[in-house]
Amino acid sequence: MPGGADRDRALQAAYAVVSGEIFDAVSSVLGRCDDQTVNAVPGAPGINSVFALVTHMDGVIADWGGNLVAGEAIPRDRTAEFSALGSVAQARALLERMRERLPRYVHLALTEGIANRSGISSTRADAAAATSEFVVLHLLRELAQHTGHLEVCGDLVARRTDHHM
Repeated sequence: MPGGADRDRALQAAYAVVSGEIFDAVSSVLGRCDDQTVNAVPGAPGINSVFALVTHMDGVIADWGGNLVAGEAIPRDRTAEFSALGSVAQARALLERMRERLPRYVHLALTEGIANRSGISSTRADAAAATSEFVVLHLLRELAQHTGHLEVCGDLVARRTDHHM
């Protein structure tokens, strides 16, 4: 395994590929939604709407990447993310913002470290003590996990809509 800067560049390149695949999966689900189904909440307990999940994913990146890693002051209302409503176009705008922000935050984490340990509003008790490596892996895990939720939600609301036709 390469060391130092070479390792960081290799990791960032691999991260870009995997996160790109995650974002492509989100885009695919949005491609199957209209402005009604993007906000539909399936009848299963604990499942959120596609729009709410995209909003939450954007909030995760803003908090862990923007606030913690980059030292930005991006306001976040985590609770409101799960009831957010909007259009497919608005969800796509959030997705594009995630695609733009994430590589920059990963680069900063791996080259400069954590800028503001008190800036995070995560529900994790250990967030402020997280290493840069933990942060970039945690972000990827959160995005993959919520993309899986989003895909299930998209399938359920599409199926519900199909049965009503």
